Amino acid sequence: MKLPAGPKTPNWLLNQQFQADPFGYMDAICQRYGDTIAIMSGSTPTVHVSNPLGIKQIFTNTKEITARGVLNRSFAFMTGNQGILQLDGSRHKHRRKLLMPGFHGVRMQACGRRICELTKKIMSQQVVGKRFLAYPIIEDITLRVGVEVVLGLDEGEHYDKINHLFTTANKQSQSRLFKLVTKLPFGQKDLGRWSPWGYRLHLREEIFQLLYAQVQERRQQADASGNDILSDLIFARDESGELLSDEEVRDLLLSPIFAAQDASATAIAWAMYWIHRLSVVRDRLLEELDTLGEDPDPMSIVALPYLSAVCNEALRIYPTQLFTFPRLVESPIEIMGHELSPGTVLIGNIYLTHQREDLYPQPKQFQPERFLEKQFSPYEFLPFGGGARNCIGGAFALFEMKLVLATILSRYQLALVDKRPEKPKFGGLICYPASGVKMFMHGRRQHQGQSQPSVVSSV
Repeated sequence: MKLPAGPKTPNWLLNQQFQADPFGYMDAICQRYGDTIAIMSGSTPTVHVSNPLGIKQIFTNTKEITARGVLNRSFAFMTGNQGILQLDGSRHKHRRKLLMPGFHGVRMQACGRRICELTKKIMSQQVVGKRFLAYPIIEDITLRVGVEVVLGLDEGEHYDKINHLFTTANKQSQSRLFKLVTKLPFGQKDLGRWSPWGYRLHLREEIFQLLYAQVQERRQQADASGNDILSDLIFARDESGELLSDEEVRDLLLSPIFAAQDASATAIAWAMYWIHRLSVVRDRLLEELDTLGEDPDPMSIVALPYLSAVCNEALRIYPTQLFTFPRLVESPIEIMGHELSPGTVLIGNIYLTHQREDLYPQPKQFQPERFLEKQFSPYEFLPFGGGARNCIGGAFALFEMKLVLATILSRYQLALVDKRPEKPKFGGLICYPASGVKMFMHGRRQHQGQSQPSVVSSV
């Protein structure tokens, strides 16, 4: 085996450096070791690849390199043992096909109006002349959309309880106290609901029970006319022709809801930050949105070229996941001139790929125009991963991102409160905006740039 070069620093120290400054850490090791880097985890080498040619090799050599579900076992705690991330081979491929219709085609288009309506409703609750945090508000929008797409629930008791549980679970996982305590020797012991880990277990059980009850209730209704993912799964059959168990249906629902809430909200929040940080971007975007008139058709919005470019650039700088899901080398293979043995773990480093100077000149700069001037390959621009493990809801996330942004920007005058750059905070696979994107509501905006007078003259 001829491994690429990499740091010899103990793994625990590398993890600390990464957690403290993920982008600075990755920029530094790329500058020192190049775009193919080996990091040892005990006796197992993990090779990070950020060269598009190497990423293509990882995604296309599916016989020598497999996307094993066991490599994602750390996610099973909140997404179930039979969730899409934990499945392998033909079973994984079959279940992906079952989930796909809810996030593509006619159903996705039909959801457009609802996304705009929810965005208007939730944003209308913000007080003119007051500060607010953009991220939790956007998270509320994306979670509600996700619950409707995945579960088909309208507003009501179950709808509100599911929203509350998922929001609480996400907030706890991002909290500093939870991250700190769970790293301690006793941190992952159940000491009751008052303890961070005990409360985590309680939230997990509540979510699992509530979704399981939804599956059973829908099974009893036996209504095949539903246009949501739960309805699809209730009537779906496995490879042997048997109906999926209630437990498997429940597990398959978990990842799509978490992704709809988490990844989508993060992408939109970062886009809000960049748009309001750079007035030239905001002004050009508003000019494009105004060409559609008032209350435009959602499909006209998603077709706007500059809006698409702005969303892609936001996803380039802070992709919804920093890394592809890991792959395992099953038989000897050469990747970027390095001979790798079975047992080697391969990870595509999405962030570093998106930071390549040869692909994206001045990569730290927010420049949407680059996506109007060039079409990038799926190995050069891959914010939702790629290959057999690419995000099922990637197309829907981008669709939702455009509609939420267009609805907010065309209706409200907003400004960033803090002139200092927003810092990223890593959690799981995603980098959240650390401060939540603090914004100020100046007032309503009228069509074609005729804005109402601001309530106050400064933030």
